[in-house]
Amino acid sequence: MKIVCLEPLAVDEQIVQDLMADMKNEGHEFVYYTEKKADAASLIERGRDADIIIDDNTPLTAETINGFEKAKYIAVAFTGVDHVDLDACRAKGISVSNAAGYSTNGVAELVFGLIISLYRNIIPCDGRVRTGGTKDGLVGPEMKGKTLGVIGTGAIGMRVIEIAKVFGCSIIAFSRTEKPEALAMGVKYVSLDELMRSSDIITLHTPNNAETRGLIGKDKIALMKKTAVFINCARGPIVDNAALADALNRGAIAGAGIDVFDMEPPIPEDYPLVSAKNTVLTPHVAFATDEAMIIRAEITADNVRHYLNGDQINVIL
Repeated sequence: MKIVCLEPLAVDEQIVQDLMADMKNEGHEFVYYTEKKADAASLIERGRDADIIIDDNTPLTAETINGFEKAKYIAVAFTGVDHVDLDACRAKGISVSNAAGYSTNGVAELVFGLIISLYRNIIPCDGRVRTGGTKDGLVGPEMKGKTLGVIGTGAIGMRVIEIAKVFGCSIIAFSRTEKPEALAMGVKYVSLDELMRSSDIITLHTPNNAETRGLIGKDKIALMKKTAVFINCARGPIVDNAALADALNRGAIAGAGIDVFDMEPPIPEDYPLVSAKNTVLTPHVAFATDEAMIIRAEITADNVRHYLNGDQINVIL
């Protein structure tokens, strides 16, 4: 079979080539593109005659997928697959897997980086030092004793809970299913409304799908404490970011740490959160650590290997 990786996987190319070596030795052809292209025409040209497609986070629209004339399988080197038109894949009988789990530690660690940046005013403090100022007006709270509300207790949500316990937080959660391991750690599952009302810190860890899109809207944000901060390292469309920016600018909530938006960076200057008060914004970097990129390449190669062996894993479709 012909295997085509449509874009670089953010690791040294030799790592990827080594991971695919056994499959090449078995007679499969592997083509690795080192320059990212996002337009449909370029993607179709690259993947037109491929049996297996590897994609990172480049959107694969119905037009693009329909242009993959021979594709039988798409290995998405990403946890989320909302950038892939699954209906088009389903219509063409294309199987899809993702690379779940590679970024669990990286995302969880950035969550706490954002919380601490907000709580301790790290960015304003840096600016104050550089302009001859002092700490006046920049003294913030500690995490110990605060109530952390975790929306979604999948792998990343659970890792966040583990770290939060070390900080001394009380933890409540809202999730589609209750995890016995979370309950064993003293986590109390509550309704989403109660979580929004009771939490000092809210962190979001759900996928972006039909059920969750717009989950945190104006009405939910209005339930938050004036002293609460909101963290989103999950997916931008789950949150009404215009409503979030409005709450921040009115002082209705204390702050927000945001890594994901309604679009991939670069973010326009007039995007509501760019000028919102008390925010720390990062350019969709939570998943991207040196270690995570290697793990992701390993999972993706393993997904392809299993598919070739007739044993698909990490199944989306």
